[in-house]
Amino acid sequence: MFTNKQIFGAPLAGITDKPFRKMVRLFSPDSPLYTEMISCHSLVGMHKNCLRNFDRYDEEGNIGTQIFGAEPVLMAEAAKILQDNGAAWIDINMGCPVPKVATRSGAGAYLMRDHVLAGKIMTAVVKAVKIPVSIKTRLGWDDAHKDWQDLVKIAVDCGVSFVALHGRTRAQLYLGNSELSPKPDFPIPVIGNGDIKNVSDLEKVQNLGYDGAMIGRAMLGKPWLLGELTGKCTKPGNVGNVVLQHLDSMLDYYGKRTAVQMFRKHAAWYSSGMPNSAEFRIKVNQLTEEKDLKLAIREFWSC
Repeated sequence: MFTNKQIFGAPLAGITDKPFRKMVRLFSPDSPLYTEMISCHSLVGMHKNCLRNFDRYDEEGNIGTQIFGAEPVLMAEAAKILQDNGAAWIDINMGCPVPKVATRSGAGAYLMRDHVLAGKIMTAVVKAVKIPVSIKTRLGWDDAHKDWQDLVKIAVDCGVSFVALHGRTRAQLYLGNSELSPKPDFPIPVIGNGDIKNVSDLEKVQNLGYDGAMIGRAMLGKPWLLGELTGKCTKPGNVGNVVLQHLDSMLDYYGKRTAVQMFRKHAAWYSSGMPNSAEFRIKVNQLTEEKDLKLAIREFWSC
């Protein structure tokens, strides 16, 4: 079985912000975690409306900061900023499939179509920092272009330290099943990602020869999952207390007005599969005040 340092918490846009990472850390102190993807333009420009541009990572432990962009110079500058802010490693997003990133911006998954540009970005980032650099990518752009192995070979030549591979193409988005094939022999580690939810899934990834596993959407509403999979904890006895703690962290980070609205999705994920969860979600989505949201959570979980 993989060790706790071989099981990663994936970067999830709109999810793996500082408050969420804080909750995961309560249950899994040593696991490597990713930030949300960070725009190199926004970071270098220090856009004030994006709080993650000002995060520090010194006290968060093993945190990799993921950046996206299509300009090697800006990507290198962003990497240096994140290194100075305490990142343990820098990850280059080469797999995000959403149109605003992969088509309109020429970043994310688009780099699977332009290996020359991908190589320039990887080289620039590796040269800019002293900490490790990784990439996260997919099988390819579509079924006719599953050329991820070519991209990994370029990454090796550029000095990238490891690769995370999601078992879908860009064309699949998040539909269908993740399908990882046996890992070829590469001189750098390759981490398997996609539809990994339990110990059985971890064993499949390990049996395919991957050097680690990355847990993504399975963490939604379960910040303890990494801890469970690594044997560091069990599911909390009263989830409601965890929910309230997560909400408090978001209130501290975002402020009341923004946090209450943003937390609705987390409340839905935490309650998923429980009796009367549909009614709870409808109620929560109508709340705008901190005190009302906390009362609804306490009533639902009897905490």
